[in-house]
Amino acid sequence: MAVKKKPPILTLTPEQENEANHKIKRFMEDRFELDLGSFEAGEILELFTREIAPHYYNRAIFDVQAHLKERFESIESDLWALEKN
Repeated sequence: MAVKKKPPILTLTPEQENEANHKIKRFMEDRFELDLGSFEAGEILELFTREIAPHYYNRAIFDVQAHLKERFESIESDLWALEKN
């Protein structure tokens, strides 16, 4: 039975993907003395894209929501201050 992969929530341009693959290869070489090929680096990038990036994406959305809530409350307060009696 084939495992259905969930679609990535973020996609990279080909240039960004190439740069990310290069960084993964360089990191693995510098840190662990592992010489990865493009296929292996691409698999690591895909893992991060599908399994880890959603956590960062969701956190960013949460942070933006909190920031916007504060900002809208401030705007609402400013509008109340403009109200005429």
